[in-house]
Amino acid sequence: MTFSRRNFVGLSAALAGVAAVSGRVQAASIPEAVTTTSPAMQPPVMPQGGQSYQPVVTLNGWTLPWRMNGDWKEFHLVAEPVEREMAPGMVARLWGYNGQSPGPTIECVEGDKVRIFVTNKLPEHTTVHWHGLIVPNGMDGVGGLTQPQIKPGQTFVYEFVLKQSGTFMYHPHADEMVQMAMGMMGSFVIHPRDPGLHRVDRDFVFLMQSYDIEPGAAMPKIMTMTDFNLWAWNSRVFPGIDPLVVRRGDRVRIRVGNLTMTNHPIHKHGEPFTLTCTDGGWVPESARRPEVTTDVPVGAMRAVEFVADELGDWAIHCHKSHHTMNAMGHEVKNFIGVNQKDLAKTIRKLVPDYMPMGEKGMAEMGEMEMPMPDNTLPMMTGFGQFGPMEMGGMFSVVKVREGLAHDDYKDPGPYKNPEGTVAYLFEGDTGPAPRAPNKKASQTPSMEFNVVKPGASHSGKH
Repeated sequence: MTFSRRNFVGLSAALAGVAAVSGRVQAASIPEAVTTTSPAMQPPVMPQGGQSYQPVVTLNGWTLPWRMNGDWKEFHLVAEPVEREMAPGMVARLWGYNGQSPGPTIECVEGDKVRIFVTNKLPEHTTVHWHGLIVPNGMDGVGGLTQPQIKPGQTFVYEFVLKQSGTFMYHPHADEMVQMAMGMMGSFVIHPRDPGLHRVDRDFVFLMQSYDIEPGAAMPKIMTMTDFNLWAWNSRVFPGIDPLVVRRGDRVRIRVGNLTMTNHPIHKHGEPFTLTCTDGGWVPESARRPEVTTDVPVGAMRAVEFVADELGDWAIHCHKSHHTMNAMGHEVKNFIGVNQKDLAKTIRKLVPDYMPMGEKGMAEMGEMEMPMPDNTLPMMTGFGQFGPMEMGGMFSVVKVREGLAHDDYKDPGPYKNPEGTVAYLFEGDTGPAPRAPNKKASQTPSMEFNVVKPGASHSGKH
């Protein structure tokens, strides 16, 4: 895991204006901030100090290290401008935490006493709200309502005891439209105090974002209400989203949070799953049911679980079809069935390389490498072992394999299908062409009707 440590020499002047919420922590004791800029999924952080749990793996992300100070588990978040590679060939200028957007996952255990330092290196004030957590009112992170704003250069301290377990997140409650549109958010996972409760073999987490970034640009538009053109998991889009690698027979949990402006029906191919947790808590066994698609509302967390019995490369994606595309143009016309031959001749007089597209559908865009502005992703992209996949946005693959090590999350490559188990081209006789319908036979058959006057029975008797 590639980290760099922040140099705190020279911060004494800035720390002189620090606002410490509790007053019990001196600025000089602030823990160092750890940062990383790698877009690759980092190995999970194994439990320390005798605690037992299956650590969470953040899709294309990492878990924030901590230090123990007495019986307090201390973290340090730095809110700051960042650059995030959304997929190879495109970098976005966002706001985030500790070098990335979204920020690192905070991972704890029910009952932990946590102390979280938040340093603001943004050009405006901010706060942090601990979404779904039961905390003292003054630690809830709503600027102006429960605390003063954290001004640029200041560090605030949040302290609370974790009273629950489950799947949560953190994000600002200050200038929210701007700060969350710029990518400020992170996951917060709390494991049960009882190590045998809700135990799984592999535990993944990611947040969903939506961005409006014009072709050739790198900065999101912050005033967009609904017409986003990039739909992301942990600020990555396909083919930049890592696969979820699991061992056959593993019980797998996938935790998903939604901080976009619309709901997302998350669908997994292969075996069904069950919804086991929301940001309100664990779903009772009696309320669980098998599904293959679960809807994740705006501002919500959902966790699903399944036993990985079926070998293969199984797609997992948002089932809103335009959310599995990149750099969508909302004003693109529908040219299906339109003969563009004469139009193309005319346009080529002005633009020699012009290529008419769309009259047979959009699939051809998945195969062609057309010139695009710098820092722009194709609408449909990605190749599998059988050809172009014609995907983008919120799409990844659950890769189920035999014999993986317990802590092996490396991409195993394409699945080798057993002989005779792949759909194939039929080259036999398809039989005679279908006959045209017989006009005489298709005439409307005669029908008989019995008209009954109001008040009369069918037989004429009451």
